[in-house]
Amino acid sequence: MAIVWKGVFPALTTKFTAKDELDLKLFDKNLQFQLASGVDGIILGGSLGEASVLTTDEKEKLVKFAVEAVDGKVPVVLNIAEGSTKEALQQAANAKKWGAKGLMILPPMRYSSDHRETVTYFKTIADSTDLPIMIYNNPVDYKIEVTLDMFEELIECKNIQAVKESTRDVSNVTRMFNRFGTRLKILCGVDTLAMEELLMGADGWVAGLVCAFPAETVAVYRLIKAGRIEEALSIYRWFLPVLELDIHAKLVQYIKLAEVQTGIGSEYVRAPRLVLEGKERERILKIIGESVATRPALPDYLSIRSEKTFA
Repeated sequence: MAIVWKGVFPALTTKFTAKDELDLKLFDKNLQFQLASGVDGIILGGSLGEASVLTTDEKEKLVKFAVEAVDGKVPVVLNIAEGSTKEALQQAANAKKWGAKGLMILPPMRYSSDHRETVTYFKTIADSTDLPIMIYNNPVDYKIEVTLDMFEELIECKNIQAVKESTRDVSNVTRMFNRFGTRLKILCGVDTLAMEELLMGADGWVAGLVCAFPAETVAVYRLIKAGRIEEALSIYRWFLPVLELDIHAKLVQYIKLAEVQTGIGSEYVRAPRLVLEGKERERILKIIGESVATRPALPDYLSIRSEKTFA
């Protein structure tokens, strides 16, 4: 079953209890809000999902739970961010076994691979699985840029189908279209550039603040795609102060605090991350509080047709 890489794909947070265990009940509460708000897929085990501190057993529980909970409504995508090709291959095999329908893959972690090494890494994983793949291109945070020349080689793999575009360069969307046409679907991976990249033709949005504000996120996306730009822009301008929480080193803590304020999450994070406190917490709460207090009335965005994400 193929994935149509379009629409809003939340990079979901991983919910923990006060005892540092998976909180699947709270995860399900948030997930059901996402589905009711019209998201088009979900991504597990990303940076926002604190994947680097999850055990394989926890990833398995999370993926299997999500697959059962979505019940075929949207695809479940698992992120792979590993330091070795061997471990990445194992994660890809695990994802298939656990029921995930696609993969999002970062370049190798903790080693700055060159052009040949980066391409070989991605191709080796792609050749090992029939799952559809989205390449995560984020040179700002992960120090390796997946260049256009690299993509020229990567598209030889038919299951490499999409790009999470997080270079912070809006014009890269146009470069991708000019070079590859519609061969690769482009999903914006930076909340603060989402409207700009969607207007440039990006197919979707891998979102962070959607975890706390799912309806507003999907509304912006669908309004833009329907050509209702002024309505989308009004919501987006309201949204920007909290969207900026997505581009900070503490995005996990910030977005989880936003989930608390909208009633669909908790603040618990896994060490070495710590729950916010003091003036920093007050500052972030003020930003979130002002946005919650002024949430705009949304049009009937769910009536705007959204393409199915399964083909």
